Amino acid sequence: MFGDIYNGRRVLITGHTGFKGSWLSFWLKQLGAHVCGIALPPESEPNHYQLLKPAVRSVEEDIRNREVLDTVFSAYRPEIVFHLAAQPIVRKSYKNPLDTFEINVMGTANILEVCRKTDSVKAIIVVSSDKCYENREQMSGYTENDPMGGHDPYSASKGCTELVAASYRKSFLEEAGILMATARSGNVIGGGDWAADRLIPDAMRAAAEGEEMQLRNPASVRPWQHVLEPLSGYLLLGQKLFEGENNYASAWNFGPAEDSFITTEHALKLLQKGWNAVQYSYIPETNAPHEAKILQLNCAKAHNELFWEPVWNAETAFRKTAVWYREFYTAYQLLTEKDLEDYILDAEKKGLSWIN
Repeated sequence: MFGDIYNGRRVLITGHTGFKGSWLSFWLKQLGAHVCGIALPPESEPNHYQLLKPAVRSVEEDIRNREVLDTVFSAYRPEIVFHLAAQPIVRKSYKNPLDTFEINVMGTANILEVCRKTDSVKAIIVVSSDKCYENREQMSGYTENDPMGGHDPYSASKGCTELVAASYRKSFLEEAGILMATARSGNVIGGGDWAADRLIPDAMRAAAEGEEMQLRNPASVRPWQHVLEPLSGYLLLGQKLFEGENNYASAWNFGPAEDSFITTEHALKLLQKGWNAVQYSYIPETNAPHEAKILQLNCAKAHNELFWEPVWNAETAFRKTAVWYREFYTAYQLLTEKDLEDYILDAEKKGLSWIN
């Protein structure tokens, strides 16, 4: 897969202890990479990273600590860097806006600064978010050329992240011979996410305890996708950049097909097909912080230029997610490896470019 580019390579991941980071660490190890991770300890108990125990070098430090970053990069000398570390929760950003900006904006600047001073680094993928766009609540999907924005601190911090990355690319990285891309993905789901104030983890915790989940915004539309979908895009970008293809050093959307732009209530109904213990009720919040009602991505660029496309539709993604949690809570089985194997097999059936 991915031209066997990761086999034997030194790859550094920030945020490897998080939900997406743990899945990416696991996949990279399967690809034969030597992985080093920098992140804070996992916040939740249980958490996917500690359940998986991927064989990676792990440095539990804050990306705001420049001295630590300098030491780790000097010692490990990574060739490819995936920057995922972030404060990722919208509602938490209202409670701690300064932390959100410090981590997401200055943390990114710190990573890019140490990358440009490390001559072993050849490729960087900065993982952003679909919420980086100035959300006009439009029905059409946002393209990579749409303006950055953000009503809440989290969204604004991701818009800032994109601007910081673009500035570093033009001012420093191109001259240093380092290729960098930013990746904006939709709402990722999948087994192993226990973050607070997220729809799927909240629903799974409630199901495990035999309780109803309280649904805040049943009509909100999101671009739902299984976590493996954007990860395949990140890995494909990493391959292209490491191979020196500078026309890929730009911003990219990785979102689902149109049938996966569904409401939160529809999402819960799909979860119920995988685990009938999922129950919910609609209880509107008073004085709730602002959250976008409609958010969609246009992924034509990734389809046409990177030849990337999603593998699983919404029904499959939600069923896989629900079954992962069902088996964890009822049988204490981890289906992470099986889900990755199934995803790769289905991608092979579709003849996707990254398989070879």
